Amino acid sequence: MSEIDWRHMPPLTALRAFAATAREGGFSAAARKLNVTHAAVQQQVRALEAELGVALLWRDGRILHLTPEGERLAAALSDGFLMIQSALEVLRAHHAERPLTVTLPPAFAAEWLMPRLARFWKRHPELALSLLPEQRAVDLRESGADLGIRFGNGHWPGVAADYLTAAPQVVVAAPELLGGRTKLSLREMSTMPWIREGDWPEQMQLLESIGLKPAALKFVDFPNEELALSAAREGIGLHLETDALIQEDVRLGWLVRIRELKDESLGYYIVRPQGPLNAAAKIFIDWLKAEVAPG
Repeated sequence: MSEIDWRHMPPLTALRAFAATAREGGFSAAARKLNVTHAAVQQQVRALEAELGVALLWRDGRILHLTPEGERLAAALSDGFLMIQSALEVLRAHHAERPLTVTLPPAFAAEWLMPRLARFWKRHPELALSLLPEQRAVDLRESGADLGIRFGNGHWPGVAADYLTAAPQVVVAAPELLGGRTKLSLREMSTMPWIREGDWPEQMQLLESIGLKPAALKFVDFPNEELALSAAREGIGLHLETDALIQEDVRLGWLVRIRELKDESLGYYIVRPQGPLNAAAKIFIDWLKAEVAPG
């Protein structure tokens, strides 16, 4: 295929005006199809003729005719615009049938989103949703995801980030581990076993922020957040977790909040590629924000 010389390509509006005029047989009919004025169409066509240095139309009384050059250009433009229209229709149909794909941390998906998802589908049964649980921050375009939910400070390259909800960290433990207590001093916490997530190195800094010395603590290590949270429910040790993910555990009495860490720089964010949002993504984002809205 020959390379397109965009520098010498006439404006699309002029080509479209001429193609519509040739197809509809006149400036007024073309204007109605394009939803513009008769004068605008005529001006675009005359500008195209001037740029090409070729007459494309000639008038016989009230009737417009195509010159031989105009006929050749009109046929080429008709074929070209029909091919573009066909490609766009296929693209729109494919996108309409494709589910909205969202990448998000597995624990957030299991503990926060899943208990609420039935409400979303009850309100929007027409919208197909595909979840991609992934602990690491994946590239949205490479993964084919439309949206992502990420935990952090909201600063990631290559994406637009929209704040969703705060993510205060809390120290929690199973009631049987606490022996009836609901609060622990730093000394008491330093003598008890802790659960540590292998994929979250920042937790050591957070523990230091409340006055603990991580190097002196006894840790039981788990590879990810889901297993660490399950271990906490079983009473294996104290655990540092995002408050939004343990609210149901606390309500059911499976875990007890011991201490909250105030760090306003951390939160959950909705991330998306730069550019326009499709209708399904807008609906899902509005629903997410409604779920965290007060009241």
